[in-house]
Amino acid sequence: MTWRWRYENARGAEVTDRPLPREVFPSQADAESWIGENWRELFESGVEQVALLEEDRVEYTGLSLRPESP
Repeated sequence: MTWRWRYENARGAEVTDRPLPREVFPSQADAESWIGENWRELFESGVEQVALLEEDRVEYTGLSLRPESP
């Protein structure tokens, strides 16, 4: 099984109109570690939220990349 992130805008629609990393991971933990290291760059590229997929099954969706206000 492989894991990947789907990049979404604020309305939950997939962002496909720009070049973004298309990484594939062997485990959920690897995918989550990667997003933890790369979320800022994705947010600056216009990605508002992400969904984690195992193959075509959605594990979870709506994970916001927007930084929390102090």
